Amino acid sequence: MRKHIIRLTAVALFALPSGMPHAFAVSKEMVQLQTQVQQLQDMVQHLQTSNDERMGVLVNLVQQNTDNMNRMMTSVNALQTALKADNEQRGSSSTQLSTQIQSLNDSVDELKTRIANLSTQMQAIQSQMQNVNGMPAQPGGAPPPNQGPGGQAGAQMPMQQAPQAPPVDQLYQSALRDYNSAKYTLAASEFGDVVHYYPQDPLAGNAQFYLGEISYRQGKFPAAIKNYDAVLEQFSGNPLAPSAELRKGQSLIEMGQKDAGVRELRTLIQRYPQTPEAQQGRSALNGMGIRIYAAKPSAYPASPPAPQ
Repeated sequence: MRKHIIRLTAVALFALPSGMPHAFAVSKEMVQLQTQVQQLQDMVQHLQTSNDERMGVLVNLVQQNTDNMNRMMTSVNALQTALKADNEQRGSSSTQLSTQIQSLNDSVDELKTRIANLSTQMQAIQSQMQNVNGMPAQPGGAPPPNQGPGGQAGAQMPMQQAPQAPPVDQLYQSALRDYNSAKYTLAASEFGDVVHYYPQDPLAGNAQFYLGEISYRQGKFPAAIKNYDAVLEQFSGNPLAPSAELRKGQSLIEMGQKDAGVRELRTLIQRYPQTPEAQQGRSALNGMGIRIYAAKPSAYPASPPAPQ
């Protein structure tokens, strides 16, 4: 009887599936993988909620700054109208009004820069969320990126490092030296790197202006105007903005677009009345025999000719 029991026990052991231990191991790895996937999903949800809150704050700030800028622009237009009327009556400029206009324009430029920075932050958040939402799902049996083939943590895959740009000051000074040495191709590349890698740095506005100067010196006036417009639109609070306005007007005149160039010079004088660039604009208009301020249209229609 004892031999019979031993024989049955041996048969039962041999009847067990040979892959049972492996099946237990696979099941354990699947549980670990599901746990890690759930943790990643929780992290993505937390990031989504955090970015939604930040986006709401940024949208509110943009709206507030836009409203402030619109109110200031209304004040600027009213002061410019008063200045024109005063010039027509007295035949000379009003220093007080010019100073007020300059101050308001500076404030408007600062608001424009803030709005541009906030818009850049909003775009960065949106891009970040698109990258997170667009992450491809892991295949069924594939381990997460931070695990090795055996499911062991710590066997990380090597990540490709993005190229690092030199410090902004070093890059800008190198570009400026090459510009002053008339190495325009090299300088343009370096100034372009400043704008690309450091778009929020104050030197980015300077670099954008010198990109326009390089094109201007090479006679590429459409490209120069494009760069000057970028300074005026994206870096309106930059100290070189008056120079960009002046150069834009000169570029248009060089291209034969005299009327457009005159409008830019008049805009320069109205927007930055106390700057040396505005004085150059006045001299340029006087040299062409053109009035500094456009003639005010008459409120009454011209009288018809007398009958013959």
